[in-house]
Amino acid sequence: MKVVGSRFVRAHYTEETITVYQAYPPQIALPAVNAGTFVAPFKRDRMTWIKPSFRWMMYRSGWATKPGQERVLAIQISRTGFEWALRHACLSHFEPGLHDSESAWRSLKSTSPVRVQWDPERATDLAPLADRAIQVGLSGEAVDLYVDRWIIELRDITPLVHAIHEDVRAGRRDRADAAVPAEVHYPLPPDLRRRLGSSG
Repeated sequence: MKVVGSRFVRAHYTEETITVYQAYPPQIALPAVNAGTFVAPFKRDRMTWIKPSFRWMMYRSGWATKPGQERVLAIQISRTGFEWALRHACLSHFEPGLHDSESAWRSLKSTSPVRVQWDPERATDLAPLADRAIQVGLSGEAVDLYVDRWIIELRDITPLVHAIHEDVRAGRRDRADAAVPAEVHYPLPPDLRRRLGSSG
């Protein structure tokens, strides 16, 4: 299997929780903050993507400037839930050497409620890096578990996002780097490393 860069889950985590990020419009984000979890008009029947990488979330949302992504949420979920998602995941793309065959991958994909993608990690200025960051897409049963059981704390960190973005734009790179939430290697069990093609 050919791997471009290293594939590690890097995240801010404790013994029991891991922080993931999502970006939504105010009409979804603000009720979620008030309720401590996602409520209407959030739609459970759509795939929802969680991202442990703060910098990748900034790339995806354009520092909370893209339409429909104006509020960035930091969501603490249980590590048990996060690892359940990974254990029930299928990569979004077929990879020779990781999957026995393309048909085997398609079969796994059709029965898995979770998708995983490895996309280029980003620097604080959002330049792409060689290493890969994980994105986890939840659907069906996984969304219900996420909303009803896994979420422990949900915070709107948009003011922090805007402050870091301003430092980046002003060339204050050291200050911006220091304000980014610290993320370190999240150790995956061997079975998950094999399932996801992770470097460790």
